[in-house]
Amino acid sequence: MRTGDNQFTPPHSRIRSLFLITPPPHHSIMIQSLTIILNALPDLLLGAVVTLEITALSVIFGMIGGSLIGIARLSPIVPLGWATRAYIDFFRGTPLLVQIFMIYFGLPALAQSLGIPLRFDRLVAAVVALSLNCAAYIGEIVRAGIQSIEPGQAEAANSLGMSGVQIMRYIIFPQALRRMIPPLGNEFISLLKDTSLVAVIGFEELFRRGQLIVANTYRAFEIYTAVALVYLVLTLAASQFFSFLEVWMNPIKRKKANQTRLSI
Repeated sequence: MRTGDNQFTPPHSRIRSLFLITPPPHHSIMIQSLTIILNALPDLLLGAVVTLEITALSVIFGMIGGSLIGIARLSPIVPLGWATRAYIDFFRGTPLLVQIFMIYFGLPALAQSLGIPLRFDRLVAAVVALSLNCAAYIGEIVRAGIQSIEPGQAEAANSLGMSGVQIMRYIIFPQALRRMIPPLGNEFISLLKDTSLVAVIGFEELFRRGQLIVANTYRAFEIYTAVALVYLVLTLAASQFFSFLEVWMNPIKRKKANQTRLSI
């Protein structure tokens, strides 16, 4: 094609010019992204509260079950030791996502095939799956903590006429608990992040709330960045809490911390 000044304009250049879009200023893009994040923040914070609730419930039930499993692992009763070992190997050796599906979808289907009406609420299924998984890890933490205490202390307490329950309650477990605080803190943080997996069954915790917001706004990068930042704040706060708890439960570390505080 020729123009009035006898200059030739290639057709592909004209077509390409139709698709040229002037990029908006960078500051306007940042303001728009921040606006989207701030608008989504209230819903994400509500999801964070639900995430903390699930984590707290799962840790409480996991601590109860894990303590019993850890003590049973040290039992002289061979079948009990094998049963707890099988439990630990199963829940530590299979993906948590598969366990969630087994509990939420598998158990009701199995019960209905046997003529038993059974249906799990999403919250119940999430807490059960996370608690069972958490108990397997805490069981090993408890076992290792108990075995880290010198056997001579139990022997000395036994020579004083204390029963096995009294030795465990007053001598072994209080010392073992102080040593278990760091790995228990790691397990809590891992469980806090693993709660995002319950979104696959439609439970509206933090990650699921982010998914729903993305479905409405189509701004995946901003929303998932906000979700990641909320998880980061939660994990950092949990890490600081367990660090404080470790110092507070250790008399030597607590004394050094007080001396450092007074010197400042």
